[in-house]
Amino acid sequence: MLPRSVPPGPSIPPHRRAVGQPEGLHRGEAHPLMIDSIRRLIHDHQRFLLTTHIRPDGDALGSQLALGHFLTRLGKDVTLINSDPAPYNLGWLPGADAVEVFDGGLAQRERIHAADAVFILDVNAEERLGRLASAVRNAPGTKVLIDHHPDPEPWFDLHHARTDVSSTGELVYELIAAEDPGLIDADLATTLYTAIMTDTGSFRYSNTTPQVHRIVATLLERGGIEPAPIHTALFDTRTMESLRLLGKALETVTLVYDGAVGYMVVTQRMYRDTGTTSEDTEGFVGYVLSIESVRAALIFLETESGTKISFRSKGDTAVNGWARAFGGGGHPNAAGAYVRADLDQVVRDVIAAAPRYLDLAPASEANGALSPEDAAYLSSLLDLKTEPDSR
Repeated sequence: MLPRSVPPGPSIPPHRRAVGQPEGLHRGEAHPLMIDSIRRLIHDHQRFLLTTHIRPDGDALGSQLALGHFLTRLGKDVTLINSDPAPYNLGWLPGADAVEVFDGGLAQRERIHAADAVFILDVNAEERLGRLASAVRNAPGTKVLIDHHPDPEPWFDLHHARTDVSSTGELVYELIAAEDPGLIDADLATTLYTAIMTDTGSFRYSNTTPQVHRIVATLLERGGIEPAPIHTALFDTRTMESLRLLGKALETVTLVYDGAVGYMVVTQRMYRDTGTTSEDTEGFVGYVLSIESVRAALIFLETESGTKISFRSKGDTAVNGWARAFGGGGHPNAAGAYVRADLDQVVRDVIAAAPRYLDLAPASEANGALSPEDAAYLSSLLDLKTEPDSR
């Protein structure tokens, strides 16, 4: 017997529905028709698949796990499959060991095909699902989007999607609270708290609203959890190798546009020299953003096939348009992109594009191009990656 009854209504029809904030919905309000439709779908079906984007962050994995705990408590059969494994600083989350990494095998494909509904969390574009993309897109089950990013693709059947909330975790909380807040236990509270804290920058970003604090208060009270251990596990735990990588990355910090823009670079050679991976760069860009004059900070991560870029900013300086210009996207204060090009060219192109997307003083634009000294230093970093390892 479920804790609360769902308002009566017909079963969810399998036709496509437009995604967007309904007319008349005010900022910060959950739309009851969206939530009731999803609750009805949950009550009417048994088998559910949950997935999220490649390289899952705290909001992605926390939201996925929270929804999984919720469905399990309702007696549902839940499968969690992602394209990539959890990063080291999230592997401790309750239920993280139940998340499978997609291997393309028949057994996983059969479970994806058998799911009555597929929940896609914190991602609204097929390509961001990685190796799972085609299997999810072609699954016969109802596709349900729960996400807070703009410009969703049109292939979802149902949605609980708004851009005026802090995180996907906040949207998952709304769904759970509509069903029964009494279901929130320590595991649910921990995963939701992680999701919300991650995407609000530890409650520092402009998306930290009064409603966010009300939700967090509920999680702390009902879950009986303590914030400090969660924050420590997420942000204050590093390996010695990661610290060595940080030292090398800090040596690359460069300021341009009269100090309004700052960036750092991490090369493949740095990973090899320190015994680290890109996972160890979590939080690095925050050191650049902490510089007093910097309004927008970037970190360029060299990969085997291109360059990953993370954009961060302060206050009302929006960087998501800048990221979109390079095939990425995100939120005003936190965005990302991936460019299949050499690191040095990507750095030059992205930095040169800054004046088109940031409100930079005219006098500073001429100072945005890499100085001869900075260009020489960047070249020296890139030269290092081609030298044979000394060990």
